[in-house]
Amino acid sequence: MTCRDAFELVVFDCDGVLVDSEVIAVRVDQLVLADLGWELEREEIVERFVGRSEADFIAAVEEQLGIELGEGWDRKYDPWYRTAFERELVAVDGVEEALDGLRVPHCVASSGSHAKMRRTLRRTGLWHRFEGRIFSASEVASGKPAPDLFLHAAGTLGAAPERCAVVVEDSAHGVQAARSAGMHVFAYAGGVTPAGRLEGPGTTVFHDMRQLPGLIDAGRP
Repeated sequence: MTCRDAFELVVFDCDGVLVDSEVIAVRVDQLVLADLGWELEREEIVERFVGRSEADFIAAVEEQLGIELGEGWDRKYDPWYRTAFERELVAVDGVEEALDGLRVPHCVASSGSHAKMRRTLRRTGLWHRFEGRIFSASEVASGKPAPDLFLHAAGTLGAAPERCAVVVEDSAHGVQAARSAGMHVFAYAGGVTPAGRLEGPGTTVFHDMRQLPGLIDAGRP
């Protein structure tokens, strides 16, 4: 029996997979970066930062601008993100139907902090579906595209990669992390990252979240 025949755990990314936050975050990121003195196009922000942790974002800004942001640098910008999310954030289209149709245990593993996931998952009504099975990049040494986070989540829940944990991702960095962890990837191309950036070995690209249960079932015995 191959790994594709016996999926035992589905590891969901959060932003862009469960909650439709990436399009909002990229827009606000562009405003924040411009205010700091770094003008970037939307596509470049997607390429550089979607799927990465806040620590990676800070390190890139400091290197580019030759500054040290320091503690509390983001107090000015927190209301920008919070207001946009409060006004616009919804669950990814079709994700509730997908979760209802899953016959496999599942969890969340995200580059975002636990506080951020509490806010976004509660706001979209998804928190109760994952409570107690939520993992953050803050728990591991290296965030995506390193495999640490996905290995940590799967190992904690007793589904090592060789026992067929799979990942649902929407970013190139997240897809790379899943591949590095030896996990099959279901890459959701309904968000901000073009499908072409997600394609590759060990990856099933799909465009409608409602397709996910069928795709996963197709890999089960």
